[in-house]
Amino acid sequence: MAQRVPSQSKLSTVLRVISGNFLEMFDFFLFGFFAPYISKTFFPLSSEFASLLATFMAFGAAFLMRPLGAVILGAYLDRQGRRKGLIVTLAIMASGTILIAFVPGYASIGLIAPSLVLLGRLLQGFSAGVELGGVSVYLSEMATPGHKGLYVSWQSGSQQIAIMFAALMGYALNRSLSPAEISDWGWRIPFLIGCLIVPFVLVIRRSLQETEEFLAKIHRPSASEIFRSMMENWQIVVAGVLLVTMTTVSFYLITVYTPTFGRSVLNLDDRSTLTVAFCVGLSNLFWLPVMGAVSDRIGRLPVLLTFTILTILTSYPALSWLVAEPSFGRMLSADLWLSFLYGGYNGAMVVTLTEVMPRDVRTVGFSLAYSLATALGGFTPAISTFLIQVTGNKASPGLWMSFAALCGLTAAWYLFRTKPQTSVGATPA
Repeated sequence: MAQRVPSQSKLSTVLRVISGNFLEMFDFFLFGFFAPYISKTFFPLSSEFASLLATFMAFGAAFLMRPLGAVILGAYLDRQGRRKGLIVTLAIMASGTILIAFVPGYASIGLIAPSLVLLGRLLQGFSAGVELGGVSVYLSEMATPGHKGLYVSWQSGSQQIAIMFAALMGYALNRSLSPAEISDWGWRIPFLIGCLIVPFVLVIRRSLQETEEFLAKIHRPSASEIFRSMMENWQIVVAGVLLVTMTTVSFYLITVYTPTFGRSVLNLDDRSTLTVAFCVGLSNLFWLPVMGAVSDRIGRLPVLLTFTILTILTSYPALSWLVAEPSFGRMLSADLWLSFLYGGYNGAMVVTLTEVMPRDVRTVGFSLAYSLATALGGFTPAISTFLIQVTGNKASPGLWMSFAALCGLTAAWYLFRTKPQTSVGATPA
């Protein structure tokens, strides 16, 4: 039997848990950051718009695999343990990363190239279907009393570190290589570095110990019991999907889509857009634990309501102000405001989702709701590209973010009406 997590090793345990989440998200961000170059390498279609849209569709296809990964891998985590499951997800994710890093371009092997890239993305999506849920539940179960919001916020915090790391690498490439060199082969370098990180992360994740809460469980539900519980609690899962939609849409809009939006829509240079992406990640990293801790003090509901309403009212005006006179300063200001909205909301949202799910199916319930929402939100770069092309309105992605916030507002109202104890940070059994 695995040993329990000693209280004195809380910090090191948090770092070991989120290391895999960092790597998983790092690979996701690289695909979005270097989308224009990936589109030329694997999806050389008739126009830049068509190639970019095909690339973002491949990016979004991975999110369609997340619900499947959430159900299959989530059930494994709920039955076999958090530690074992997190090792499995890391191995699957690494396989997809290696595939994308080493596949030759369309010019060399034709249609096999984009097909293999798509396969790599599907493997990453299957793994990511439970990675976020597994990490969030682990952090929730190991948290000290009264600090669940703060602990769980570091799941999202690790994503922001990945954003900043990816942005710094992109910036370094733009300083070191010419645009032609980056387009030909330079964009692969960050993916190769991601491959080199895999063995290190695998070693430190293998050293994780099982959570006390999981070890204390007398009954380990079977697969049929887990699926039956999900059917019985479908309303919570649906509400969870709406709750997460606000997070996923805003997150992929201000992170993955930012470099492409700045470069292809606003005609800003790569260095400026990557600098903005780095600052957004830093801003997110600040606001997530701060608002997670605030939600521990005043409750989840006030935080969720405040930031969904602010997003509905201000996301489109912020982007309209940006596109009226595009500049580095305006893009930085607008994205930092959207980062504040995202970080404030998500700091309370993730821990809320762990609290409203039944304990015996907490991982699969969290992962299923999160992955279904991400299946929608993950297409945000593609949807944003499509909206701008169809409407001619460069600020139209702001309307998409406002719609997502409306989903979050609706879900928060429903969940706290039916589970009011969650509003003070209590964890239902």
